[in-house]
Amino acid sequence: MSDPQPAGGRQAAAKYLRELLLRQGRYRSQWEQHAERTRQGEINHLAVAEVLAQHLWLAPRGSGDGDVLPRQLKDTVGRALSGRLLSRATLALFIEAFGFSRQEEERLWRLWGGSGRISVLSGPRAMAAGLAAEVAAALGPRRHQTLSLHDHHLVGPDGLPARTRTLQVIEAIVDGLDRIPYIYDTNAITLEVGQGCKDLTGPLYEIRDGLYATDISLARSLTPGETLTLEYWTTYHYHGPPDTLEERQYRRAVMRRLENFDMRVEFDPARLPAHLWWATWDGVEGGIMEQEEAVLDSQHSVHRYLRSIERAVVGFHWSWSPAADLAGTDLH
Repeated sequence: MSDPQPAGGRQAAAKYLRELLLRQGRYRSQWEQHAERTRQGEINHLAVAEVLAQHLWLAPRGSGDGDVLPRQLKDTVGRALSGRLLSRATLALFIEAFGFSRQEEERLWRLWGGSGRISVLSGPRAMAAGLAAEVAAALGPRRHQTLSLHDHHLVGPDGLPARTRTLQVIEAIVDGLDRIPYIYDTNAITLEVGQGCKDLTGPLYEIRDGLYATDISLARSLTPGETLTLEYWTTYHYHGPPDTLEERQYRRAVMRRLENFDMRVEFDPARLPAHLWWATWDGVEGGIMEQEEAVLDSQHSVHRYLRSIERAVVGFHWSWSPAADLAGTDLH
């Protein structure tokens, strides 16, 4: 009997499984030591099969399991990592053989069970290579990672962006972390800081045409592994009728990897959109790749949660009339 498991969940679990095995660290090292050669961004299926086989040799599940050869598991690995066939037993074998953490194991089972639609999103890019290089050069080496991020964006009664409240939990990956970068694609804003923040290091400066940055100083200096919750508000200074693209959307661009991302857009009851969509874009400067219609709740807001997002631009866009529009981006 086959597992009563949705195809979407199988694909989502396979994608996350590939991410775990490709990520630098213990899991990748486990299979790379068995690979004669490796290629950037690719998983050696026979090497992974070697890890699974060795686990079965040490902890056989039943008759014959202790005699299985890696080459006999190579096709199973290929089908599992492609998402074509990822059974409950195969996923359990991967989890046991590689020793995934409890959090990673729970996420794999949630995805496998069919919650992939809101769980993992990995895009082709957040920005073009040239722009990404300029941003990386301006910001310098990475000094922290974000453990969770919540954006609450408010659209005012005039239909213009009013304010965004952001809650961000960060973890230091270097010693002496005392500030983090803040990047935006407009300078028509005021940034105010609260919990976990001390002040701003200076006004917004231009990285390149249409892209601005500053640093948020932390309330205390962090050592590697220490975490801190930050709260800050972005107020917008747009004028006139909401008839530009930037004023009819709220997006976030994720250049690296972000866990536990939550976005909420709330509209003033005096100005509600005629149409509303959740979408993913082909980078900051590209067009929409996928979208689906969204519906306001009783609080005139729309919400989306993603357990993981990487190299992607996501958000909501809306129209005030039957004509569809696009739209302005917070960068991470």
